Amino acid sequence: MPRPLVAAHALFVGLALLLGASQVHAQWKWRDQKGQVHVSDLPPPREVPDKDVLQRPTATARTVVTSQAAASAASAAAPIVLAKPQGETELDKRRKATEQEQQAKNKAEEERVAEQRRENCARARGHASALEGGQRIARTNEKGEREILDDKARADELRRTRQIIATDCR
Repeated sequence: MPRPLVAAHALFVGLALLLGASQVHAQWKWRDQKGQVHVSDLPPPREVPDKDVLQRPTATARTVVTSQAAASAASAAAPIVLAKPQGETELDKRRKATEQEQQAKNKAEEERVAEQRRENCARARGHASALEGGQRIARTNEKGEREILDDKARADELRRTRQIIATDCR
């Protein structure tokens, strides 16, 4: 907060406390079982009978104290919110720009993933077409040797390729 606003806020809080101080100190006066008189801003214990309560705060003081206590509790719990200017604040503009940038990044990533799926789908369909066409297909094994697929290996490869097409080509 700018310095003048802090000073004004502190002055306002101080004045409010001074004005409410007389009502906040609503006094209770009671006599205990030993005959000793007690004065407090808190009510007497429950075991003190009503006939021994010598003074109670007035009803107006109690309602003021209650409303002031509620107001002070609310102000302590909630931060002070200054009136927002009519236009967008700089923070709102930055937040909106950040959100738009994140949405653009997400959209670009989704498009990249979709393009990659389309390419994989086209490759899988081409491979399935080659497997179904009966062409001789060779691949390299773990030892780096070239081997030609027999009928069983071709059927297994065709089954795996169709599974890929079913999952990626939606």
